[in-house]
Amino acid sequence: MPSESQIPIASADAPRRFASRLALFYGAVFTLIGSHLPFFPMWLRAIGIDASWIGVIAAVPAVTRFTVLPFVTSLAERRGALRGAIIVTAVMTTLGFSAVGTQHWPIPVFLAYAVTASMWTPIVPLTDAYALHAVSRYGLRYGPLRLWGSAAFVVGALLCGLLVDVIAARHLIWIIVAMAALGAVASLGLQPLDHPGAPPAMLRGATALLRQGGFLAIIAASALIQGSHAAYYTFASITWQLSGLGGLTIAGLWALGVMAEIAVFALSPRFTLQPSVLVVIGALSAAARWLITAQEPPVAVLAVVQLAHGLSFGLTQVGTMGLLVRHVPIHAMARGQGYLAACAGIVASSASILSGAIYARHGQGVYYVMAAMALSGAVVMWSAKHYIAFSSEVGTGSREENASKKIDTRF
Repeated sequence: MPSESQIPIASADAPRRFASRLALFYGAVFTLIGSHLPFFPMWLRAIGIDASWIGVIAAVPAVTRFTVLPFVTSLAERRGALRGAIIVTAVMTTLGFSAVGTQHWPIPVFLAYAVTASMWTPIVPLTDAYALHAVSRYGLRYGPLRLWGSAAFVVGALLCGLLVDVIAARHLIWIIVAMAALGAVASLGLQPLDHPGAPPAMLRGATALLRQGGFLAIIAASALIQGSHAAYYTFASITWQLSGLGGLTIAGLWALGVMAEIAVFALSPRFTLQPSVLVVIGALSAAARWLITAQEPPVAVLAVVQLAHGLSFGLTQVGTMGLLVRHVPIHAMARGQGYLAACAGIVASSASILSGAIYARHGQGVYYVMAAMALSGAVVMWSAKHYIAFSSEVGTGSREENASKKIDTRF
């Protein structure tokens, strides 16, 4: 990936133009996620793949997060080519999903999906790092940019929800391919903003993050809490479909969760609690959510439970990003997010495989295991919160660095 030079700020319109193109790309990326997450498992089931294999295949993206993803983010950071990496991965993702759609047996689907996920999973960490560089340069606010992604997730989920009732489930993969192609086109509109590669001393310093107990506690707690969503992401749509819910109702349930997430992101600047406390609240909310889901509640109760996604996912993300911006210098942000994604991948892939095996035997009982994971995340964060508060003051100095650049810490 060639290094891209910094361009001058030509006019007051430059930040607005940059923000609109980045928001468009965030929207395209999360439209793909919104169509993939609820309905890819349904496609797998429609082509005859059983629950155990679905669990294994669904774990593939999480595995790539701790294998391929850190390599890609590190390479892009060293070469100063975040935009170039985004374009390459977006195009390859489209080609990959097209290849997946031509397969119908477990092993070929698994292999094609593994290659695709290797290109797909780095896109969001790369885009977040690219956005933070823009925040530093243009003084943009990160939260409003990211909100377009969450809103687009709802659009993708509702679109697939409408289509699932009028087309055969075995054709859903081509909707996912179309959304991936939209992202590839949108990536071409991103402006070349990347700085030259960071000096070697800074890159060596980035690896020091893995020797900081506070940073390790942050990514471990986040991985456990977010990993507890594995059974929900993999089997919720299948369970709801088997219980007789239509595609639009299923999409509506997913949309409720994401709308609650958007509300949390929008209100996050008003939060006065410490980020570590927000993470603990998110973990406890996740545990309560999974305990209720395990009882197989009726759709009315399920709709209310879905609103807890704003806490179990959204509040955990807000707290995690607030902690990272205090611990990770801006020049190492791509690598720091790569480490976070890697830890989350290890936990989520294990949880996905485990949930597939448990779901095949005990159905909704799998959510008791997810509740235990979320509680473990709360314990890790609560146990380390005093150390984290201290190390954020004396560790990396990133709080002062980021404050001087007016970085919006909302996720």
